[in-house]
Amino acid sequence: MRTVHVLRLCSVFAAPVTALRGRGVRFDPVGGMQNHCARLSEALDRLGVRQTIVTTRPPTAPRTEDFGRHGLLVRLGLPIPAGRQMYAVAAWPLLSRLAEGADLVHAHLGEDLAVVPLALRAAGHARVPFVLTVHCSPGHTVSGRTPRALVLRHLGGALERRGTARADAVIVLTSRMRDVLVGGGVPAGRVHVIPSGIAPVFTRPAGPGPLLDGVPVPRVLYVGRLHEQKGVDVLLRALALLGDPPVDLLVVGDGPRARRLRELAERLGVAARVHLRGFVPQEDIPGVLGGGDPLVLPSRYEELGTVLIEAMHAGNPIVATRVGGIPDLVEDGVTGLLVPPGRPEALAAAIRRLLDDPAEAKEMAANARRRVAELHWDTLVHRVHAVYGEVLRARTRIEARA
Repeated sequence: MRTVHVLRLCSVFAAPVTALRGRGVRFDPVGGMQNHCARLSEALDRLGVRQTIVTTRPPTAPRTEDFGRHGLLVRLGLPIPAGRQMYAVAAWPLLSRLAEGADLVHAHLGEDLAVVPLALRAAGHARVPFVLTVHCSPGHTVSGRTPRALVLRHLGGALERRGTARADAVIVLTSRMRDVLVGGGVPAGRVHVIPSGIAPVFTRPAGPGPLLDGVPVPRVLYVGRLHEQKGVDVLLRALALLGDPPVDLLVVGDGPRARRLRELAERLGVAARVHLRGFVPQEDIPGVLGGGDPLVLPSRYEELGTVLIEAMHAGNPIVATRVGGIPDLVEDGVTGLLVPPGRPEALAAAIRRLLDDPAEAKEMAANARRRVAELHWDTLVHRVHAVYGEVLRARTRIEARA
């Protein structure tokens, strides 16, 4: 296939290190979708794919910068949390210029109402194929009764259906989501399961890093954003049940729930056992995982969770909730332990099981490492590249018949 030019649209992307503190914390500078989009783009750049990447602009981030050897990163909107989705307003009149010369549009759908309309407009203007990756399905992954969740499910779900119906190819992270979309009428031949991958930084040997210093054992880890969705409040309540012997918790992440979680830890009497490190660069995460401690992902909803793949590769025992596509990755009792969401008693029991039986924890961790052995971006990128080739060849055949 000749060199391809991709217009990539994503509401979040890996942020500069300077955005991991201060005002940038409220901008979700770190997360699974952020890392997925960045690591995929880096891997495609190594293949020589030209990319124009359009995303939001967190504080301290430049509006434009070169990306790798062949790409351009364009950050639009206001560098304030309240203006985050204003990137779509800024992008809309620029789409014709941004799409100029592109061979296809690849959009990444998470909890974002703007990306599907942007992608359809860009692909229509340039008359090129449209590929949609569904990271977190507004209609099928998001749960809860908050106003935000209801808007995402109803309005976001409608936009998602429009996008999956019109996309030339749909990429999903789990077989569960493939089955859901195919069951909803998306042709099976257009849906491709390509999970998130392991970044090169995780392939190098890593022992315990300095972020573990001062955190007593036994301990468990949480790595991720501090949002209602992530269920860290449930983890704190589980920690309160793990008092004999006491278990400590290392939290690597930040977000809008941080203050409330600190207050909850104080009320539960576990504040001295909770160690908050804030957001850190991805390069520091292998050292967090390097101690082999259990990693807990207590999400209320989640389609996959990139940190699960990273922790499984690093050899950490896993406790996660039975939501979304996580059971596709974590087989209960084989590659980790699964519990119902929102159940601190069940979560505490699963954590205690791993800590009390190191042999079983080690066996599950070894099984988990084998489970994700092939999920490296340098391998997965070829599957994405093959999807690009497929939709471009199909479009060429259609144009030849016209």
